[in-house]
Amino acid sequence: MTSEEIPKRVHLDDVLSKFGMFGAYHAQFMVLVGLAYASNTAYSSNYVFAVEEVGYRCKDERFASDMCGKINGTSCPEFVYDKNDSFVAEFQLACYDWKRTLVGTVHSLAYMIGLLFVGPLSDRVGRKAMIVATGVIGGVLGIARSFVTSYWLYIVLEFLESAFGDICSPAYILNVEIVATTKRVPYYMLCGIGYCVGGVVKAFIAWMVPDWRNFLRALYAPALLFILYIFVIDESPRWLLIKGKKDDAVAIIDRMSKKNKVKVDQRMLDNLVCEIDEDENVEFGKVLKSTFTSTALFKRFIVCVIWWTTSTFVNYGMTITSVSLEGNKYVNYALVMLAELPGAFIAMYVLMRYRRKFPLITCFLLAGVFCVGQPFLPTNMAWLSILMFMIGKLMATLYFTITYMYTSELFPTYTRNSMHALCSSLGRVGSIVAPQTPLLTQYWEGFPSFVFGVSSLIAGMVTFLVPDISNDALPDTVKEAEAIGTKNKDTNPKENVQKRKKDNHSITNKSFDWKE
Repeated sequence: MTSEEIPKRVHLDDVLSKFGMFGAYHAQFMVLVGLAYASNTAYSSNYVFAVEEVGYRCKDERFASDMCGKINGTSCPEFVYDKNDSFVAEFQLACYDWKRTLVGTVHSLAYMIGLLFVGPLSDRVGRKAMIVATGVIGGVLGIARSFVTSYWLYIVLEFLESAFGDICSPAYILNVEIVATTKRVPYYMLCGIGYCVGGVVKAFIAWMVPDWRNFLRALYAPALLFILYIFVIDESPRWLLIKGKKDDAVAIIDRMSKKNKVKVDQRMLDNLVCEIDEDENVEFGKVLKSTFTSTALFKRFIVCVIWWTTSTFVNYGMTITSVSLEGNKYVNYALVMLAELPGAFIAMYVLMRYRRKFPLITCFLLAGVFCVGQPFLPTNMAWLSILMFMIGKLMATLYFTITYMYTSELFPTYTRNSMHALCSSLGRVGSIVAPQTPLLTQYWEGFPSFVFGVSSLIAGMVTFLVPDISNDALPDTVKEAEAIGTKNKDTNPKENVQKRKKDNHSITNKSFDWKE
């Protein structure tokens, strides 16, 4: 390569593009970040087993017909539980089912609040530092919960662990920053297999260790090993460049090249730069104003919030209620988690090959049909009930994945990240409400599944209100975003072409590249 072929300013993507996804360095990282994702799934809904529903009755036979009521102004003096070493029995939660489901609601609420702190801290102190910190904090607080003797102290620790002990956010950022832009989506998808593994392992541990205290200890103890990530993973080269630590970034790239046996021209590293887009630091107020003053974008925002709320509500809700299906609850939970694996691959294939709108509507409607129909199946056909439930969960996984991508494509570059984060944050209301859905079984056993189905059907209907999009170039301005789905898509073709040529962007979405 001649000196003329080496640009004076080399972007990090130009360097990272020389590395494949399956070299030794990135393969090792895939396993390590996959373990982080596995811990996220294992901890995110641990309450399904730790605070499981347990049968109970009043010891006084006079309360047999109304054990949670009063007779002559007197309540049941003592309850007998089907499982004496359970969380419900130990904290005397008979007739207080809301206290049991409150654990899950607090966990989801704390996670939403924690994102407001963990994200900025990750930008400030680094992705690696936050991965280690959140991983270890989560393990410590999780184990601490296994020793509490007060229900409300348990709630406090559940909140703190979810808010400050979730490794997923910094792990995801490092995950997508460690590879070239063209490989982000497929590489994340492969690392994301860890989510499925974590759910299956959690079900297995719960089966083998039924005591809730020992279950928490067995589940969270491995998280203490995240302290070793100080030595086994590297910081994000992108973050280091942004912070002006070019030498450290180059040293990491050198390790990549040696481990992957890929030679990188030293002159490229010498000319390595990081350009920060001023639009990335837009004030939040301006982001809202530029979006909400546009009727088209405001309508998309409302639809996206409905997508996210439905996605989090149905996916978390179906995972939680899977333990109440006919058959072995541990096996059912593991099967539901396994359903997410093909769902992720199918979603990626759909995103690579087809447009967005029709597949998303199809997934919403199919999930709605299967979830609504599942409660009406004959009670003696448990296998069919589980099959329909799993198909519904598969469809829910599909539309959650498509929603994640579709949301980012409907807004202009200027507000894309902020609007995506806002939709995601507001949509977490669904995951906050989801733990309460088991309470609906008091009125009808099939009520939760029916509600999941209706929610999916509504979300599918509102999807008709947004324009379709494929792998076209992402809109950069509000006018370009408004033009999506209209006949006149190029508001200023000459200006757009010149801009894209200047930025070296293709007119197609380059997020999917499996080539080595």
